[in-house]
Amino acid sequence: MHRNCETIKFAVISIPLIRFATAQDAHAIAAMSRDYIEQGLGWSWTMARVRAVISDPCSNAIAIGARSAIIGFGIMQYSELSAHLALLAVHPDCRQRGLGARLIDWLEQPARIAGIERILVEARADNPRAIAFYAKHGYSECGRVVRYYRGLIDAVRLEKRLAVPVHESRSVL
Repeated sequence: MHRNCETIKFAVISIPLIRFATAQDAHAIAAMSRDYIEQGLGWSWTMARVRAVISDPCSNAIAIGARSAIIGFGIMQYSELSAHLALLAVHPDCRQRGLGARLIDWLEQPARIAGIERILVEARADNPRAIAFYAKHGYSECGRVVRYYRGLIDAVRLEKRLAVPVHESRSVL
């Protein structure tokens, strides 16, 4: 064995797994929503509301981290032609590591497979980092909703086009 091989150190990179959220995760997800998304607005994504969306067959709620220590989550609601990214958050200590990108990519896959045309998301107008994050991931501003958040803060509405709308597609014969 070459003597330099003895001094080589290997780094182990731990990539947290994305998993479906369960009812037991509802408290942690609701708390992260309150603390990192809804700060200053009151609490609309309560534990009961999160539990309801976790059990909704037209939604996916996913999490990264152990049940006792969730570090990120996302909730997407799907309909026939569009999907709505309802919530997406990563713990502040874990940001800038690609976890938000992994969550959004995971949630977009079922929409692509189902042929959904577009995904909509709202971001607080006072959160330029969130707006920039979505823009980096292919979302474009498509409007503004005045006082969307509890009648206090405007929302910037963004959308990502996934597929050619059925009525615009051409049949190949």
